[in-house]
Order: sequence, then C-alpha cells, then structure tokens
Amino acid sequence: MLQMQSRVDDTQAPGEWPGGVVDHSIDFDHLIAAARRQWRVVVGGLVGGLVLGVLYILTAVPLYTARTSVLIDRENRAIADQLSALSGVLDDEAMVLSQVELLKSDTISLAVTDKLKLAEDPAFNAAGGSLIGTAVSFVRSSVNVGAWFSSAADPVGAEEAGRQAASRRVQANMTVIRVGRTYVLDISYVSASPALSGKIARAIAEAYLTDKLDSKYEATRRAGDWLQERIEELRQKSLETDLAVQKFRTANGLVSTGGRLVTDQQLAELNSALIVAQADTAKAQANLARIRDIIAKGQTDAIVTDVLDSSISNTLREKFLEASKREAEIADRLGPSHAQAIRLRGEMREYQRLMFEELGRIAESYQSDLDVARGREKSLTESVAQATGISATANETQVQLRELEREAETYKNLYQTFLQRYQEAIQQQSFPVTGARVISRATDPDRPSHPRKSLVLALSLILGVGAGAGFGAFREFRDRFFRTGDQVRDVLGQEFLGLAPLVDGDGVRSVEEVEGDGFHLRAIRKPTAISNYVIDHPLSAFAETLRSAKIAADLGMPGKQARVIGIVSVLPGEGKSTIAVNFAELLASQGARTLLIDADLRNPGSTRAIGRHADAGLLEAVLEGRSIKDLLMMNQKTKLAFLPAVVKRRVPHSSELLASMGMAQVLTAATQNFDYVVLDLPPLGPVVDARAISSRIDGFLFVVEWGKTARKVVRQTLATEPLIAEKCLGVILNKVDTEKMKLYREYGSSEYYYSRYSSYYRE
Repeated sequence: MLQMQSRVDDTQAPGEWPGGVVDHSIDFDHLIAAARRQWRVVVGGLVGGLVLGVLYILTAVPLYTARTSVLIDRENRAIADQLSALSGVLDDEAMVLSQVELLKSDTISLAVTDKLKLAEDPAFNAAGGSLIGTAVSFVRSSVNVGAWFSSAADPVGAEEAGRQAASRRVQANMTVIRVGRTYVLDISYVSASPALSGKIARAIAEAYLTDKLDSKYEATRRAGDWLQERIEELRQKSLETDLAVQKFRTANGLVSTGGRLVTDQQLAELNSALIVAQADTAKAQANLARIRDIIAKGQTDAIVTDVLDSSISNTLREKFLEASKREAEIADRLGPSHAQAIRLRGEMREYQRLMFEELGRIAESYQSDLDVARGREKSLTESVAQATGISATANETQVQLRELEREAETYKNLYQTFLQRYQEAIQQQSFPVTGARVISRATDPDRPSHPRKSLVLALSLILGVGAGAGFGAFREFRDRFFRTGDQVRDVLGQEFLGLAPLVDGDGVRSVEEVEGDGFHLRAIRKPTAISNYVIDHPLSAFAETLRSAKIAADLGMPGKQARVIGIVSVLPGEGKSTIAVNFAELLASQGARTLLIDADLRNPGSTRAIGRHADAGLLEAVLEGRSIKDLLMMNQKTKLAFLPAVVKRRVPHSSELLASMGMAQVLTAATQNFDYVVLDLPPLGPVVDARAISSRIDGFLFVVEWGKTARKVVRQTLATEPLIAEKCLGVILNKVDTEKMKLYREYGSSEYYYSRYSSYYRE
C-alpha cells in the first residue's frame, strides 16, 4: 500500500514547503502563472480607472491657484528687539511652524472673510464643484435627517453661521507651506474664479501682516500696562525700604558722615592721637633719662637740645669757658697757686654749679612733660577702649543695617530697570515694526491649475492597475483548491493518478444507442453519454486517467485474486459516481470480470445513471439474503455486472447495513465470482458510511473536483480517516477545465506538457 507521507496545511505561505521548511527564493513561475490567470482582472481595473479618470476630467470644474510669498524678516525683528527685550523669541523651527499654523487659523480666515465680505459674495458661495462632487453633496444633504426637522433659524445666528462657513471654505482652499529651510512661507489659494483667487490670496497676506502688527502692538500695550503697575509697586516698596534704613540708623545711633559712621571716625582719630601720645611719652622719658645721666656724671661738655635753646645755660657756659681760659693762661704765666688763678677756679666752680642747677630745672621740666604725656596717653587709652566697645556694638547692628540697605538697593535697581523697560515699551507703541513682509505679491492666474489632466490620467491608470492587481491577488489568495498534481502530492501526501477532463457528456444518447443496451429488465441502460464515455472515447485523456487508476490498483494490491476497490470523495457532486461507472466499464472492457456495486444508500448516483429501471438490488441482498446473481444487471457489450441500490424510502441506518454481516456475505460472494469489485461509496464529508465499510475494502480511489473542493477540507477529512488514507491508491482530479488548466501549469510539470500529450489522445 502507498503510505501517506505528510500533511501540510493549505494555508501555508507562498514559498513554504511541506514540513515547515521555508524557501526564501522568489518563485517566478508562480508569479507569471498568477499574472496569466488574473490579467483580465488587472486589465479590467486599468480600464475602470481610466474611465473614472476621464469622467473626472470631463466633469471637473477648472480651478485657478494664486500664490503669494511672505518672508519672516529677521532684520525688522532685530529693530523691534532693540526697542523691547520682550520680543526676544528665537526664529527657530518651532516659530516658523507656528507662523504656518497662524496663517491657517480662524483669525486670518475670519479677517479675510470680513474684509472681502465673502459671506455675501455669490461668486464665492457658488457650488463650483465637479459633477461627482455635486452628487456627493446632494446625497450628503439628503441623508442629513437633522436638517429636516430644524426650526427657522435666527437671522443673527444665520449670519454668523454663513460667516463661519465662508471662513471654513477659505481655510479649506488655502495652502501654506514653508519653502525648504528658509523663513519664506508660500501661500496659495484655489478657486474657480482667477480674479477671486488673486484677491483672496492678497487679502490673506495683508491680514497676516496686519495681525502681526496688531498682536505686537497689543502685546506691547499689555506689557506697558503691566510694567506701569509693577513700577508703582516697586516705587512704593523702594520708598518703604529707604525709610526703614533711615529709621534703623536713628534708632541705633548709626550716624554717618562721608559714608562712614561717626563712631568709626572717632575711633580712628583716637587711635591716631594715642599713637602720637605714646610717641610723646617715649620722647619725654628719653629726654629726662639723658639729662639725669648728664647731671649724675657731671659732664659739663654734654649737650641736650633744651640747654642749647636756654640763654642762661649758654651765658653761664660762655662765662665758664672764659674763666677757664683765663685760669689756664694765668696758671701758665704765674702758676696755678697764684691768687688770680685760684679766684678764677673758684668762679669756674660757681659757674659749673649754676650750670647744673640750670640742668636740674630743665630736668624738672622734662619730668613735668613726661607726667603730662603719660596722663594724656592714659586718657587716650581709656577713650580708645570705650570707642572700641561702641564700634563693636555698632558693627553688630550694622549687619542688620546692611541687609536693609541691600533690600533697599534691590528695590531701587528693580524700580529703575522697570522704569527703563516702560519707556522702551512706550517707544515701541509709537514705532510699530512688523516681523514679516510680502516678497511676492499674488497676481490673478491666467491658466487653470486643476485638474492636471496628465497627472489624473496617470494616477487613474496606476490606481486602476493597483486595484485590479489587488483584486487579482485576493482571488489568488482565495484560490485554495486543487489545481495540479503537485498540490495533491504536497498537501495530501498521496499519489496523483491523473486528470479527468470536464467532458461534454451530458447529452442524451440516441434511441438506437439506448436500445442497443438491451430491453431486458436486467440490462444496463445509459440514457446519457457521460456514463459510456470511456467506451465511446477509449483514447481520450479521461480514459487514460482511469487506466492509470487500474495500474495503481494492480500494483498497490499485488497477489490478490479479487480486488475490492472503493470510489470515494469528500463532498457530494464531485463526480465519483461517473468515475465509478466509467472505471468499472474500463475494467470490464479489458476482459476482467467486473462488478459495480452502488453502495451509496443515501444518494445512489450510479443507479440513477445506468439502472433506473431496476426494481431490486443491494438492500434486498443485505436485508433479505437474496442471491446477488438474481439481482445483477449486465452490460451485454462489456459484460459489466451492476448491483444497483433501489431505495424506495429513506434508510437512516445505512452505515450499519454496510458494516453488517449481510454486506460481508455480499462482498464474499462477489469476490468469489469477479476479479474486480468496484463500490460507489457515499462521500466522506456528510456521512460515515465509507468509514463503516473501510475495513472490507482493499483500496480506495479518491475523487476530488478540480477548482471546487478546498484543499483544507480534503486534508482534514483524510486526517480523520486514517484507514482510508492508508488504503488510498491515489487521487483523481475530476472535471478539469483544460483551457484554464494552462494557466496553472509550471515549467517541468506534467500539466506544462499537457498540450504535447494531445497527439496521443482522441476525444
């Protein structure tokens, strides 16, 4: 038996092979084949898109576009920024995009609407759309149920509604884009009237510039008002803080002159005086010590400053020197013992005594000066100590004073700064500068910009081809039926036996042909040509596929004297009964003893095809035990035996009958007298009859309708019927449209060479 190798989900992605192995290469054969199958759909989409494009061009109203360019002027902004620091916003990306949104805003559109009175302009409010747009607007207004029951509108409200509608229309027909990375904004307006397009485009630019001026003036005015309020507050605060500083100085005695506290000045002066007093004391003490040393040593030739300044000392000294000179002269001439020399020495001693007495008086004056200097030094030391304490206390208090002064200074600076800003704001109000200017003024266009015929046609063709290709791809995606033998092998893992072409065999046979079948009640009669197609066309592709099935049966069941073969399908209407009748006729025509049994007790298709006149059959053999020899019908030409199923009423337990001992006896009797027993079994999908009898069948021929039966249902059915799948001899694709089959062939496949096989077939 042929074994089922693998089961692959029919929903696998293109390029994915059975077993989960993904082939990442592009299968151009599949793509080309899909294009051949769907080219009519693509062409239909192309033609449809072209027709729609032509209709749009013929019905569209010409539209005119007027353009103007506005430059966000950085130089003018620099002038304005010099006048006021409030406009120090950087002209960056966000600022330029903000200007684009400003041009698209209701502020600009409403300003244009009011200036040009567009709400009352009949040319502006005219429909001006294409035939398609008019139809869409009519349908939209027709389905607006709310408008049917709306009450009479308020005149004021209606006027405002018209104004808003005109504003929205201006916004809808206006386009604002930034030119590259520059500060230039391109403004365009589209209208059915060239004059109206130019007028509105110019009005948009003017409204933008006016809004810039108004906004700057309003911002400056608001800033001035705010600054004026803040200035008044700061002025009051500055006065309060200054007054607080002065009160604190008075309360704490922090009197200052020349920027310094009086206590600090006094302390500095006392320190200077103390230093001088200390120097005077040291000087007086040195003078006193020197003169006392002179007196103690009796140095008559020692000199001090006050002695030189004293006339008495100078006179006594002169006299002493004169006496000394004379005494020396007399002593030299008359001798030291001379009375005159002695008298002179006595005078010299007197003069010396008087000189030292004068030095003593000078020493007493030095002592007096020293006492005065010491007293003054002591007084200044006490004064410095007292002033130091006062200054230390004042310094501690000055910490709070400096805090108050800093606060007062801060408010003073703020007051001056805000006052300066206020003056600048006042100047800017009197000198308004806009931050933009028009660099390209809009003119009335002389030719329509829409519709662009070549572009519309190109887009229509592209969209049509895209729609057709998309629909074709969708059809390909939804095409999950069996088309080729490779699909049978890949999805089901079963042997592919061949294609059974869709033949024109439904015609009624002639009277002579029917009479030739025989008049006996047990003679097989074939009123339609399809039942006898394999006999009438023995060299056809149909007959060749059935011969392939016979070879598969012979090779798949070697050594059997009698072969029981079941013909099954998944769904009703796939042509299994036709295959069963013709397969049995083929076997019989080749000389094999062949019995065809119609085992479909629910819908006996073979009986309707060749044995409608029968009055008894399989049911009588199974239920009543009648011999099949008494129930068989015969084809006198091919010697085919046929056991019909005469169903006179519904048989609810058909599966039990097929699995019963009576059916087993029928099959046993058949295998004893025939080489091939062919059973036309019910389909696997709706009933379980085939499963019930599967154990008594040697092999199954699986019939699948080409292009109609989904791969998934066949795969799932075989998965749930493992015994039938195991005994399956192969699959026949039935009702194949040979013309359409050409679209599914791939290079190297059997279908690709089907046209070359035709020389061997005679239909």
